[in-house]
Amino acid sequence: MRHLLTISTALGLTLLAAAPKAHAQSADRKTAISLFGSAYQYKGNYGSDFWNWDRNYYGPGITINRYLTPGLDLGLTSSYAELKGSPSGTVNSPNVFNTNVVNVNLALKLKLNNGWALKEDAVIQPYLLIAPGLVHTSIEGSFNGAALNDDENLFDIFGAAGINFRISDAVGIFVQTGQHVPLQANIDGNTGRDADSFDDRYLQHTAGLTIGFGKPKDEDGDGVPDRKDKCPATPAGVAVDATGCPLDGDKDGVPDYQDKCPTEAGTAALEGCPDKDGDGVRDSEDECPDQAGTAALKGCPDADGDGVADKNDKCPDTPAGTQVDATGCPLVVDADGDGVPDAQDTCPNTPAGTRVDANGCPLTIDPAVQKLEQPIRFQTNSTVITTSSYPKLNKMIQALKDHPEYSIRVIGHADSRGTDEYNQALSERRANSVKRYFTGKQVDPTRVVTEGRGESEPAAPNTSKTNMSQNRRVEFKFEFFIPTQAQ
Repeated sequence: MRHLLTISTALGLTLLAAAPKAHAQSADRKTAISLFGSAYQYKGNYGSDFWNWDRNYYGPGITINRYLTPGLDLGLTSSYAELKGSPSGTVNSPNVFNTNVVNVNLALKLKLNNGWALKEDAVIQPYLLIAPGLVHTSIEGSFNGAALNDDENLFDIFGAAGINFRISDAVGIFVQTGQHVPLQANIDGNTGRDADSFDDRYLQHTAGLTIGFGKPKDEDGDGVPDRKDKCPATPAGVAVDATGCPLDGDKDGVPDYQDKCPTEAGTAALEGCPDKDGDGVRDSEDECPDQAGTAALKGCPDADGDGVADKNDKCPDTPAGTQVDATGCPLVVDADGDGVPDAQDTCPNTPAGTRVDANGCPLTIDPAVQKLEQPIRFQTNSTVITTSSYPKLNKMIQALKDHPEYSIRVIGHADSRGTDEYNQALSERRANSVKRYFTGKQVDPTRVVTEGRGESEPAAPNTSKTNMSQNRRVEFKFEFFIPTQAQ
């Protein structure tokens, strides 16, 4: 029945329309469609046409393939053929058949290009096929003068072997040979059946084209599928090699797009530029490219470490730490003005006016004298020194006489009663009252420095009479005497 050809064609177009437009049949392209033509050769009660190429019958077919693993694909195949025949050697035989065959099979393809025997992207890709399915047969003809007209739907067993030839990632050409065994089929209409259930069967020799749809996943857009991309995060627009890694023309491990010296092998630390003396300065910027130096001196050495390159140093053996001029020769410098040259100054940042020792470091007050720095206290709103404070003051006066190199700082304070202005003035008067006591004991007034802090630095919170009595005070601090200081 010719209408079976129409049914087969419609089925093929339906399968094609249902194919997902995703990836092609590989690890990168997982879905493909194969279109093919086949030559069929019958074997049954009227003999065998197997491998008889003069007895071929032809038909089309279509397969939707889905990649499962490197060694296995799944396919849904539909094909059509019209088989014809009569008893061998007869003329005008009353036994003749014309049978339309439509196959729909679910195929498991066992691939040898599975990464073990052959690479997945090998050009030649052998495979085996196991494809159970259904076959619809529609027979017309005659047997012993009786007309044949019958349709059957049967279970079909199909096995095949083939080779796919890889043309590109998305295109392949394949050839395949296999045998269909439709169980209980009566393709030729002969009622004299054999004892087995598969006496009527046929070979199918196929050639076809496999086409992949879509594109492989390539997140960085460099043209190399992610599965093969060894550098999957390459920035957009960067030229890459077959493995997806940025080009590196000088093979120094620094990609060309990051390489400041792309034609000369260098180091990653210098952005791909060479450094033959190994001093960390690019040869192109190194004023002494054959001698290891420092970055600060543009690659030139500085043997005495004075900051002047050897090639410009007129005093190349300056002692370490010595300040030098632009020619590398020593300068006599006393940056902190303490009278000790910086070259010998162990404390080069001593505050101005500080008495220092021979090494330029501040002199320290005798600890025994420091213990005399005991505060004295006053009555409310008073500047009168109490007689109980005389022993403390007299000991400090004696210390000043024993140590003419010392001076003393007298600091007045007040409690919080009264205005800020009044308390400030009161604290200054208390300090001056103590100074008059010192000068009255023949202490040089230039060695007594006074200041008032008002109520700003309480010794205790001004919350009780006892606490406020502690804040009405004068404090003392021994210092080294500077003759220019005066009050």
